[in-house]
Amino acid sequence: MAEHTPRNVLLTGGAGFIGCNFVRYLLETDPGVKIVDLDLLTYAGSLANLEDLPDPSRHVFVQGDICDQALVEGLMRKHDIDTIVHFAADSHVDRSIEAPAPFIQTNVVGTFHLLEAARACWLGDGGDGNNRRFHHISTDEVYGQLGRSDPAFTETTPYAPNSPYSASKAGSDHLVRAYVHTFGLPATMNNCSNNYGPSQHEEKFLPTIIVSCLAGKPIPVYGDGSNIRDWLYVTDHCRGIDTILRHGKTGECYNVGGCTEWANLDLVKMVCSNMDEVRPRSTPHADLISFVTDLTGHDWRYAIDISKIKA
Repeated sequence: MAEHTPRNVLLTGGAGFIGCNFVRYLLETDPGVKIVDLDLLTYAGSLANLEDLPDPSRHVFVQGDICDQALVEGLMRKHDIDTIVHFAADSHVDRSIEAPAPFIQTNVVGTFHLLEAARACWLGDGGDGNNRRFHHISTDEVYGQLGRSDPAFTETTPYAPNSPYSASKAGSDHLVRAYVHTFGLPATMNNCSNNYGPSQHEEKFLPTIIVSCLAGKPIPVYGDGSNIRDWLYVTDHCRGIDTILRHGKTGECYNVGGCTEWANLDLVKMVCSNMDEVRPRSTPHADLISFVTDLTGHDWRYAIDISKIKA
């Protein structure tokens, strides 16, 4: 194992859902860390997600684009960055089907510029990358889809992305691997399953169910609701990322999942049942379920084998 102790962290996408939770986690668990938070503040990011941080004096926010390589290099040199944690991404499958271009720009081109900035600052002028770490967050969707009886994805499952979103993440994953093997960039990566938790954008599945219940509006369920997802609580994901950062082997990928598979319809019914208890209405919340036509870019089942990170 290549032990690493992050001290000056450049975190991309820290005003978004998983990023802001990782900011809180890192500030709470490591009093020696300082964070430079680079976020473009698109619709999915909000400064409200960064309010009331633990010890905000160790957090610097910069509004900017990861595609601006000069900006990234300037921040790295100014703050003596030894660790990059790369969350910034366009991540909603439906949006990628409607308009793929931003996903290619952010997820592929943006990752490329971050890698180039890290290469220039850490490996330029004879640098060897010692005590440096680039960590890239990816998704289980790059592996494609599973049948009901198929074994869960492992780190060696061949990539088979089926949507513009997952294809763009697959492209960024391949770039990270290439920079490790071609240039010796000290990088690690993890592929995660569906996250849920505080500050998640309302377009995502669980917030959509809850908001629809609160508003008494139809709860959209794609197809017959049989699609299966593995659900991972966001703080558990943050723990996994931190573990990889500190103890992971350079060049390796680690799957991080919740080992909790739910069919979409069963999940909706469970949330509706809970809402019946906490916010009762004249009829059960499950009466709001509305089946809508599935999209061709949607996969049927995801499941993650987490044996490697557990070991």
